[in-house]
Amino acid sequence: MNGSLYLWLIPLLPFAGFLLNGVFGRRFPKWLATTIGLAAPLVSFAVAVNAARGLLGFAPAYASLPYVETCPVGWINVGALHVGFSFVLDQLSMVMLLVVTGVGLLIHIYSVGYMHDDPGYARYFSFLNLFLFFMTTLVLAGNALLMFIGWEGVGLASYLLIGFWFYKPSAANAGKKAFLVNRIGDFGFLIGLFLILANFGTLSFSGVAAKLATSPAWHGGVLTAIALFLLLGATGKSAQLPLYIWLPDAMEGPTPVSALIHAATMVTAGVYMIARTHFLFDRSPFALGVVAIVGAATAFFAATMGLVQNDIKRVLAYSTISQLGYMFLGCGVAAYSAAIFHLMTHAFFKGLLFLAAGAVIHALGGEQDMRKMGGLWKKMPVTFATMTAAVLAICGIFPFAGFFSKDAILYAAYLNNGVGGKILWGVGLVTALLTSLYMFRLWYMTFLGEPRSEAAHHSHATPNSMLAPMVILGVLSLCGGWIGMERFGGFLAPAAGAMPTAHGSEHLEIILSIVAVLVALEGWLIADKYYRRKPERPAQLAAAVPGCYKTLTHKYYVDEFYGAICVKPLLAVSEYVLDWIVDVAILGGAAWLLAGIATFVGAILQRWQSGNLRSYAAWLAAAAAAALLFILVPWAAAWPASIHFIFRTAGR
Repeated sequence: MNGSLYLWLIPLLPFAGFLLNGVFGRRFPKWLATTIGLAAPLVSFAVAVNAARGLLGFAPAYASLPYVETCPVGWINVGALHVGFSFVLDQLSMVMLLVVTGVGLLIHIYSVGYMHDDPGYARYFSFLNLFLFFMTTLVLAGNALLMFIGWEGVGLASYLLIGFWFYKPSAANAGKKAFLVNRIGDFGFLIGLFLILANFGTLSFSGVAAKLATSPAWHGGVLTAIALFLLLGATGKSAQLPLYIWLPDAMEGPTPVSALIHAATMVTAGVYMIARTHFLFDRSPFALGVVAIVGAATAFFAATMGLVQNDIKRVLAYSTISQLGYMFLGCGVAAYSAAIFHLMTHAFFKGLLFLAAGAVIHALGGEQDMRKMGGLWKKMPVTFATMTAAVLAICGIFPFAGFFSKDAILYAAYLNNGVGGKILWGVGLVTALLTSLYMFRLWYMTFLGEPRSEAAHHSHATPNSMLAPMVILGVLSLCGGWIGMERFGGFLAPAAGAMPTAHGSEHLEIILSIVAVLVALEGWLIADKYYRRKPERPAQLAAAVPGCYKTLTHKYYVDEFYGAICVKPLLAVSEYVLDWIVDVAILGGAAWLLAGIATFVGAILQRWQSGNLRSYAAWLAAAAAAALLFILVPWAAAWPASIHFIFRTAGR
């Protein structure tokens, strides 16, 4: 292959933007901080598009996949272990890279208007650029260790952006919660990495795949252990059961952060990692079954909690968890291409949902309670139109993007024979009903009816810098799935494996798609009945089943459960062990002993510095006497012999 695609520029440019705005941003005028903050993702996206253009055959010099770009400087060379800074661009990383840089650029542009008056404007763009640096590193990584560097980096950037308004205790606590919960998953990823190194002698994805290809009979066993530890890492980063609890609280960060990190990019890293290491999961039916069950359970579980949320961003947070569950379900039935297809379309419509929610919050002066909204469609027609497209897409209504990707996952689940495909399909179908219900609930409560607060009555216009990205994502939410699963899956097959189509047929797929659309329409009809025609019914239903309603509003008491069995015991143990034993007994005792010695010595030495001349004279005399005694003592031992010598001499 001639020349270079300069893949290293894609992460390097955002890192340069992070340094410039992070170090000098306070001194920069706002236009300069904005230029630096937007130039980094813009040029990175341009490089990514140019690379895709070349590798898709539009430039003869770059006409083959995968394309590997390796730094000439080595990284780790210990014995037989060689780990380098290698970037790999194949079908899988190309799709992910275009999503990350493309959607990332749109959200950077949106942020110009949303964060315009924030005193931390330059710091905000610095953190966004830092995130883009680590996320693109994760996507392009050619080995597990480099991916882990990006993996940890996006966790750091997420912590900084969730707690961006650190002076708010809720934001600071949410950042800490996300950071600590993700450490559990990251520990699993690290153990999986060690097991890969111990059993394959390499951390290169292509190297591991090549060694597995030479051992076709190798299934289960240590491969299952590796896959399950990697799954633990994925459940943390992608907010799946049981480590999903950090994502709803992450909504404390600025809304564009929620759109970029906690909807379109970072939270999909777990799905991407499983697809990237699919050759390991394919050798363990048990691990695949666990992935499918975790995904289906998470999708349904989160959807039920989304039904009763009143904070517009928290509805979208639980919706994100649920949609990520669909992606895990796709991976669990070995339909990795379908999972990545849904990852791509989800980035379009969920990013748009968050941006539209941000426009509403911005127009209402920071109000996020949907019960205080209503009647906004007249005052915000562009926001209303784009959010409508996103709602139809996430509900899977034809011909919007979500219809094609979600139905591909449900179809693959139906055909699966490993874990009970019909059961998985049924759970996914019920989740689709709940998704349609809570998303149209949000749509009705936010935009239709009459304004229910002063903020809704006096909402202001949305800046054009915020509207333009929403319109682009609205178009993608409509037509982003028209490429079709067959062509998309065929393109991804060399990197993510072929779609499972055994025992399927075109007629069966059409029937299942019609059923899914009818279920989504049923959810819309229920929402229309309860939130437009008979708006008093939701309160009556909640009063009729208070236990169920209370359980859902308290999110199944999962946070309280974790607090009781994990947080409080750890705090109690740390308080006893660290506070009383380590701090008070050991460190405090050592400090008391040293202080006592210092006090005792000081009590003696302080008499030398009393300030009394007579005392100084007495000490001087005592010292002189001691010195004289020290000199004379050796002579005293010789006195008897000296006297005897004197008398003998006198006698003579």
